[in-house]
Amino acid sequence: MAKATLIIGNKNYSSWSLRGWLACKMSGLDFDEKFVPLFEDDHAATMARETPASKVPVLIHNGTTIWESLAIAEYVAELNPAAKMWPEEAGQRAEARSIACEMLSSFTGLRSQYHMNCRKIFADIAPTAACQSDIARIQKIWADCLGNSSGPFLFGTFSIADIMYAPVVSRFKTYAVPVDTNIQTYMNTILALPDMQAWYAAAEAEEWIIEEEEY
Repeated sequence: MAKATLIIGNKNYSSWSLRGWLACKMSGLDFDEKFVPLFEDDHAATMARETPASKVPVLIHNGTTIWESLAIAEYVAELNPAAKMWPEEAGQRAEARSIACEMLSSFTGLRSQYHMNCRKIFADIAPTAACQSDIARIQKIWADCLGNSSGPFLFGTFSIADIMYAPVVSRFKTYAVPVDTNIQTYMNTILALPDMQAWYAAAEAEEWIIEEEEY
């Protein structure tokens, strides 16, 4: 069986790459990383050769190309059911998929203002109304899930739902978003994961700087 390849962008800036990477890690998939720097002159041409979507992340495995983070997560979850990447109970699994899809389709106010940047803390940038609305909705999702599961993760054990929101945890840290104690505990739990620590260390070591992401 051929070893998988995961194509990702800069670890400091690429939130979607983090989601795909965490999913592959959680599944236990044996994969190599292929790094394509974001916003480099040849980025678009390079990605166009890899996937019709021309965006990272992309997983190539046994002749199959999977793009988009949630599709990658679903694929690797099916490859290794023993990893239990979704909650086992049907109702919880449906809710976990619902909030994962909401992350996929929503929160443009947050994403457009509060960029992912693992190396920086920007504590004095007030959110726009759209960003604040997204922050409130995300905190409500987390509070409801943690209230039902009693933590430490959204559905008790680590799942794809947590993977989809891990870059939001990173954004909340970067922009010093005020949160209550329970949510801060959840954020600390995500940030302390060995794979998150490894991602942050790699982001810190990167030499690339994207000026428009540095505020």
